[in-house]
Amino acid sequence: MNRYLLTITALLCCTLFYTSVAKAQFADTTLLRLMQQKHIPVVGLGFIDSGKVVLSKVYGELKSGVPAPANTVFNVASITKTITAMVTISLVNAGKWNLDEPIYHYWTDPDVAADPRCKRLTTRHILTHQTGFPNWRWMTPGKKLTFEFEPGLKFQYSGEGMEYLRHALEKKFGCSLEQLADSIIFKPLHMDDTHLVWDDAMLDRFAVAHNQKGGALYIVKNTEPNAADQLKTTVADYSKFLIWVMNGAGLSGALYQQMTSPLSKIKDNKYIGLGWAVYPDLVGQLGLSHSGIDPGVNTIAFVLPKSKRALLIFTNSDNGPQLYTELVKAFLKQQGSAIVDTEMKN
Repeated sequence: MNRYLLTITALLCCTLFYTSVAKAQFADTTLLRLMQQKHIPVVGLGFIDSGKVVLSKVYGELKSGVPAPANTVFNVASITKTITAMVTISLVNAGKWNLDEPIYHYWTDPDVAADPRCKRLTTRHILTHQTGFPNWRWMTPGKKLTFEFEPGLKFQYSGEGMEYLRHALEKKFGCSLEQLADSIIFKPLHMDDTHLVWDDAMLDRFAVAHNQKGGALYIVKNTEPNAADQLKTTVADYSKFLIWVMNGAGLSGALYQQMTSPLSKIKDNKYIGLGWAVYPDLVGQLGLSHSGIDPGVNTIAFVLPKSKRALLIFTNSDNGPQLYTELVKAFLKQQGSAIVDTEMKN
């Protein structure tokens, strides 16, 4: 390498270093202030720039006098769906699963077995949240799963759809979703602190959920995987996953294009692709995102594949979203402002 290239490389490295220092300083001052104001016990923050992790940090205390360690384990709620989606899409890429094959070939929920629409339900409907299912059956008057409209008709967010897919995958492959995720994602990416089921070894570094008043809630110690919820992970582990996604996730170009395309409209400038929310126009580039909400838990992640940037925010509080606007604008700049503008519109 000649001296001019060495000089340019050094300048780029210095720029990245000082940018990361500035981001860290911003986080240390602004984030700690906001956490105190909003009564948020623990926040995990990860920022990826030019495809590299430049900030990975956890702020706050697990309990009074116990600082949250860098490897704090968070329940990331519905961000779990991104793991299920990428497991499924990876199987499609390998020729082992078909997006448009009817799901009933592998599994049918007893609640809808008599409804002819179950014969038309596909993985594509599930990953684009066009199943016609409610979010959760327990939220409906009858407490049973029903089709509220024809699959493929429109967007309607549904955790039930992801669980339906889990049952089908587990039936076909003869193993749990946890085992599939381990073999396809967790082990290859060295996500050693990431699990779809509870492990008591997490307890000493687990960010317990808190309500709006700062009260601790119970821990859900699920013994079987849920395709839509209860993923336990760390900032470092999920950052590895985001880098993998922004770099194509080992998918064919055509399949990655489908995954990141605006396939079903949520609102102006926000659609759903295959498992990810898609912002098709963020000042010259598209963005992917997913959020998570459980009692006492709020999490969100953004990926900008073109510029190789990503941001994740994990919180263990009902008040978590009160941090989002300032952090998204500060870290994602023009694209962050465009995201905030989109989300502020009805």
